[in-house]
Amino acid sequence: MKLIVGLGNPGRKYEDTRHNIGWMVLDELKRRYGTSEAKSKFQGQVMEAELSGVRSLLLAPHTFMNRSGSSVAAAKNFYKIADEDLLVICDDFQLPLAKLRVRKSGSAGGQNGLADVIRALGHPHFARLRIGIGRPPDNWDPADYVLSRFDQAEQTEIQQAVCQAADAVNLWVSDGIAPCMNQYN
Repeated sequence: MKLIVGLGNPGRKYEDTRHNIGWMVLDELKRRYGTSEAKSKFQGQVMEAELSGVRSLLLAPHTFMNRSGSSVAAAKNFYKIADEDLLVICDDFQLPLAKLRVRKSGSAGGQNGLADVIRALGHPHFARLRIGIGRPPDNWDPADYVLSRFDQAEQTEIQQAVCQAADAVNLWVSDGIAPCMNQYN
């Protein structure tokens, strides 16, 4: 079984914000591959899916971004998911808008949700898919920027990135991290 986690913040206030792009990818994965209704579990919403014939669990932690680790650790431990079978999807304002970056492991790179997952698991040895949300304008606080919505001019590019990210997740499930990195980095 694979555990695919999309990071975001719960509540209408945060819907469609830059910080919730991980949830947008989960929504696309649910649309394409979902096999069950979402259930409240592990301090989040969980849904089963089948990607490339592999049973997968889609998890959207509802602990707020900066506390995502407890939700991820609970699901990973309950299902005894191996480190190499965990993928975390999140935003990254260090990357250009809609740019994807897949990594086998590594640091949080300033992404607080990812940092909390690393803290909760006790190590950084799991795959992550970062999606570029663009750099904050000079006069913006980064915290305010990640909680802002994509403007009209960015919508098409972001929707394409979400679809491409769902394709990348499917490739990760079917072929592993190396082919996914080769194709999407």
